[in-house]
Amino acid sequence: MYLITVEGGDGSGKGEAARILGELLHDFAFPDVVMTHEPRRHSELGKLALSSVKLGNKTPLEEAGLFAADRLDHSHTFIRPLLEAGTVVVSDRNIHSSIIYQGVVGDLGPQQVANMNAAAMIPDLVFWIDCDPAKAMRRINSGTLRMSSEKQEYFETQEIQTTIRAGFHALFSEGGHVPSPFDRCHVVGPIMNEGGLDELKRALRKELRRFFNRKPDPLNVDRDAVDRHLLNRLVHEVKKQQRLPGAPQERTALHVGWLGGASPSQWMEDAQQHWPTASAEANDVPLTPLAHSVWSILGTLSLMVGSSEVPRLYTSLGPVRVVTQRHTQRLVRWLLNENWIHKQQNHVPFSDAQLFKLRDERLGFARLTLAMWPLRSTLASWRRANPGAPWKQAMGDVLHVEEGKALSPTLTKAVHDVNHRLEILTSGHEGCPIPSTPEELVVWWSLPPPNHSDS
Repeated sequence: MYLITVEGGDGSGKGEAARILGELLHDFAFPDVVMTHEPRRHSELGKLALSSVKLGNKTPLEEAGLFAADRLDHSHTFIRPLLEAGTVVVSDRNIHSSIIYQGVVGDLGPQQVANMNAAAMIPDLVFWIDCDPAKAMRRINSGTLRMSSEKQEYFETQEIQTTIRAGFHALFSEGGHVPSPFDRCHVVGPIMNEGGLDELKRALRKELRRFFNRKPDPLNVDRDAVDRHLLNRLVHEVKKQQRLPGAPQERTALHVGWLGGASPSQWMEDAQQHWPTASAEANDVPLTPLAHSVWSILGTLSLMVGSSEVPRLYTSLGPVRVVTQRHTQRLVRWLLNENWIHKQQNHVPFSDAQLFKLRDERLGFARLTLAMWPLRSTLASWRRANPGAPWKQAMGDVLHVEEGKALSPTLTKAVHDVNHRLEILTSGHEGCPIPSTPEELVVWWSLPPPNHSDS
C-alpha cells in the first residue's frame, strides 16, 4: 500500500536504515513487508545503470536515462502489484537519488530528471539519512560497503559527497523545491546517522508511528481497492473451510443471507440501541458503534475462519482497517465483557492466548460494516446531524440530489466502492441482486428482503 524510500549520500547508512525499517514494519498491520533497492543488481536495466556509475563512461543524460528505465520497469512490474496487495515496500534509494546524482551533480537540473521519471511510483514516505561526508568516506573506504564489487563508483570522493549532501539539504530543507510530481512525498529528516544503531532505530520508529497515525491516503494505489483485495483473501478463507460429514452448516458462510432477513437500516438501529454507552465511556472505548475501530474489529471478525486471538486479528486488519495494537486489545476485552464476542477454548498445548469469536447474533451488523466502509464517515456525520431520526432514512438523506444536479464525485466513488464490496460479500439477502446504483442502494438499505427470499 505504501512505498517507503531511504535516501542520502553514499556511506550515510541508508542500507542499515532500510534494514531496520524492514524489521520495524513487521510490527504494523501489513500483510507483508518487501525490501528492494535501486538500481537493481539483478535486472539487465539495473546492471546497465550500475555499470555507468562504476565506469563513468556515460554522459549525465545517458546515465539518467538508464536509471529512469530501470526505475520505470521496477515501478510497474514489481512495486505496483505489491502495493495493490496491501504490502509495504521499502526501497534503498529511489527517485530523489537521481534528482541529486544526475540532476545536481550531473548538472541536468532536478526538473529534467523528474520529467524523465514522471511515470514512476511516487514514494509515500521518504527517510532522509544524513552523515558528515568525511565520516561517510571512512565507512566507504573501510570496505564494509563494497561486498558486491571492489570497483569504486565515481561519486565516491569526499568532494562529490559534499556536493551531494548539500544537494539533499537544498532539496529537502525548508524553502527547498522538489519538482512535480515528486513534491507529494512526505519527507522526514535529516535523520543523523553518526551515533549508534539504537539511536537510529528510535528515530525511525518514531517517524513510522507518526506517519501511520495520520492514516494518509496512498499515492500510487486506491485505498479501497487495496482493502477489497484483502477482503477477498478473507472471503476465500471462509469459502474453503471444511465441514465434517453431517455437521450443520454454519450461518456465517457467505452463501447464506448474512443480513438474516433484516434490512441494513434495521441492523444499524439494533447496534445503536444495544451499544452500552455508559460502559464504553468507563472503559475508554468508542461511545458509538459507528467508530472506525468498532467497524474494523467487528467487521474483520465477521470474516475470520474459526476463533481468533488478538495478534491474528491485528494482522488481519490490514493497512486500511488498522487500529493500534493497544486499542485492539482494549476493545476486544470490552467486547468480551459486553457479550458482543465470546470466548473460545484454546486447544493448543501450553498456549495462554485468549481465543474469541464474533457472536452469531452480531453477524449482520459486523459484516454490514465491511460493506458500508466507504460511507462510514458520511453516515456518522448524518447521525450527529440527525440524532433522533430513524436509520431507515439515512441513505436516502445522504444520497439525495436536488433536481438538475449530480451526486458529488466523493459520494459517487463511495457508492461505486460499496457496490464492489457487495460483489465480494453478496447482497446479504439470499437470491437478491446487488444494488448497483444510488437509487438501488437506498432501497436495499431501507427495506427487508422480498417475500421470496428464504434467508
